[in-house]
Amino acid sequence: MRNYKAALPWMVVLLVVLFAAAVRIRLLDIPLERDEGEYAYAGQLILERIPPYKIAWNMKLPGTYAAYATIMAVFGQTIAGIHLGLMLVNAATIVLLYLLGKQLFGTTAGLVACASYALISLAPGVLGTQAHATHFVVLPALAGILLLLKAEETARWSTLLWSGILLGLAFVMKQQAIFFLAFAVVYLAWRARSWRKLIVYAAALALPYGLTCLILWRAGVFDRFWFWTVTYAQDYVSQVPLNLAPGRLALKLRGAVGVNLPIWILASTGIILAFVASATRRRAKFATAFLVFSFAALSVGWYFREHYFILLLPAVALLAGAAIGSLEGRFGHVWPAALFAILFVVSVAPQRRFLFRMSPAEAYRMIYGANPFQETVEVARYIRNNSSDDSRVGILGSEPEIFFYAHRHSASGYIYMYSLMEFQPYALTMQHEFTEEIEAARPEYVVMVNHISSWLASPFSEKLVFKWWQNYGPIHYTPVGLVEFVSPDQRDYTWGPAADRPPRTFTSISVLRRLDKSK
Repeated sequence: MRNYKAALPWMVVLLVVLFAAAVRIRLLDIPLERDEGEYAYAGQLILERIPPYKIAWNMKLPGTYAAYATIMAVFGQTIAGIHLGLMLVNAATIVLLYLLGKQLFGTTAGLVACASYALISLAPGVLGTQAHATHFVVLPALAGILLLLKAEETARWSTLLWSGILLGLAFVMKQQAIFFLAFAVVYLAWRARSWRKLIVYAAALALPYGLTCLILWRAGVFDRFWFWTVTYAQDYVSQVPLNLAPGRLALKLRGAVGVNLPIWILASTGIILAFVASATRRRAKFATAFLVFSFAALSVGWYFREHYFILLLPAVALLAGAAIGSLEGRFGHVWPAALFAILFVVSVAPQRRFLFRMSPAEAYRMIYGANPFQETVEVARYIRNNSSDDSRVGILGSEPEIFFYAHRHSASGYIYMYSLMEFQPYALTMQHEFTEEIEAARPEYVVMVNHISSWLASPFSEKLVFKWWQNYGPIHYTPVGLVEFVSPDQRDYTWGPAADRPPRTFTSISVLRRLDKSK
């Protein structure tokens, strides 16, 4: 009987993991979106022994590139393989939230935390089905924070060191994780009050980033890595004025919460309930501070992008667990557990079609609307079937997933047009470099993406790249493919000589092949 009681919580955790996995397995084939395309392409290059920032660059740190390379080495270079890797990352995160919730507020709280996270991390409003870097931040960050609590109990230096290394690994995944590192340092300073421990812990936190810098320096790409991830990144996070932040947050928060509002309300009450009980007051301070630092990670640059909310979800789940754990202390096991079951079902019911019935194509349309991610699969297939392995591809637009699908290298290191369109001091130089790289590489194919979300140009954007293409493109390239966005549910594909005509729709994708007589 004792063994059964000990195993029962883990049986519940397994059911939670299986619930999340069942949803994710059904949706494995949702097309990659832009960020996923970048990570997949960079991971593909790593598997070809081409280091990050050598022939493709962006402001993101390379940890997620390496994570994608690892996933694809195990599960294959496919959409399903990448999302299968995400499913395992999500499952491990669910388990860690159970352990962390249990450590802080008891077994029931841990179970509520892991179940809450399993549900809210699937939400379309946080793009939860897609393998964004934020998922890869949360996993090592939670592992590091859990070990930090264990180190406090055991006083083992090895546990403390591994805590720092894991949190440092979270930072290498994405810069926003710096706030999780700051949280750990503040907590350690508050609890340990030992300069020796703080110095050793800081060294452990810095180790993954230091090794990353060393590896990239040895690979000869450190200067470009530093420009994109530090110099340019500083300009990127300063583009949105502070006065726009409240409105952006309100808009995006509404989508992130969505039909999971009951879970979020439960989490908000968890802050109060955990502080009321003297037995959980110290842990309530921990969970509340974790929420504050998680919100800071979400808020970088005041963008509040949907997938940034993944960084906040562990804190929300822990506070939901804290609420039920506090009620359990007052009313016993049954009623609090029943309350959470009701709230969980109330959250699941409105989204049951998405969770249990939608096909990957239907889910993609619901989440991304008219974004051209399904269409890039067909574009890449055409290029791959009609070019040699060493052919280069240029993309006027921000669809790096095409490089991944086609297994072709980019003709330019600029795999997004966003930085070229931003109102920042390097934009015009970047446009000059992009056009020069395309002309020098003479790619066999160029893809012109006439879609607003692939450019995000503004009245303040430099227009050099558009003027250049108007003159350069017709001389050197001929259309061989055309995708027209006829309606939300209809796309017309034209391949071959018949594609050499003006698009009939405002939104389109043109595939152009270099003329043999070009000089």
